[in-house]
Order: sequence, then structure tokens, then C-alpha cells
Amino acid sequence: AWADPTMIRSVLLNLVGNGMKFTPEGGTVTVRAEEAGGRLAVSVEDTGVGMSASDVAKLFHLEKARSRNGTAGERGSGLGLILCKEMVERHGGTMAVESTKGEGSRFRFTLPLTPEDGPPEVETEGIEEAA
Repeated sequence: AWADPTMIRSVLLNLVGNGMKFTPEGGTVTVRAEEAGGRLAVSVEDTGVGMSASDVAKLFHLEKARSRNGTAGERGSGLGLILCKEMVERHGGTMAVESTKGEGSRFRFTLPLTPEDGPPEVETEGIEEAA
């Protein structure tokens, strides 16, 4: 996929970290990636505590962000998922979540395989070519 590797790494680390934080010992966190309709589709699925529909509806809204303790008492700011969604959307992608309380969650994001508006412009004025 066409993407800034640092930003996408941050998204993956956040999603996997959240999966681990909200999955009790003995549970699983699974990461999958596949091509789907000319896009890269990545999912992070866990067998953790899951969320209610009302909690899912609040996830990506800054004014509703709140911290939840993980299964081992870990704390977070409640802002990580908001930032992840913003980073994915800046790459022309989408992010969604499915969750069932008591069963786990599945976060999925897609990215275009090529830049939607062509390659990014790179300023080369004043840069000397290496010999």
C-alpha cells in the first residue's frame, strides 16, 4: 500500500496494544492483511472484553473520548483510536470497528494501494545530487 510507514506502524501498534490491553490472559489478538477491491485491508481482532454499541459509537469522537482501564489495570488516554482514524483517513483510507460485549472486537482499516491523487510532491529546489 502507499502510505507513510511511520504513521501506519503507529496505527498497528495502537490497535494491537489495545487488543492486548483488553484481552484477558489466554485470549488471542489476530492481525490479518489482504487485498480487497484495489485496497489493502488490515484487521486486528481480539477475544477480549468487547464493547457495547453505545461505547463503539463514542470511540472516534474527541468530545466523548474517555479512558478505560485494561484487563490488568492498564490506563490510556482514550485518544489513540481517534488519532489512528485520522492517520488512516489522511492516507485516503477508512477505519471501522465491530464489537460484542463479552466476546471481543475487530478493528479494520483500508488503504489505497496507490496514492489517490498521484505521488506526493517533493521539493527538490536547493538539493544537490550526490556524486
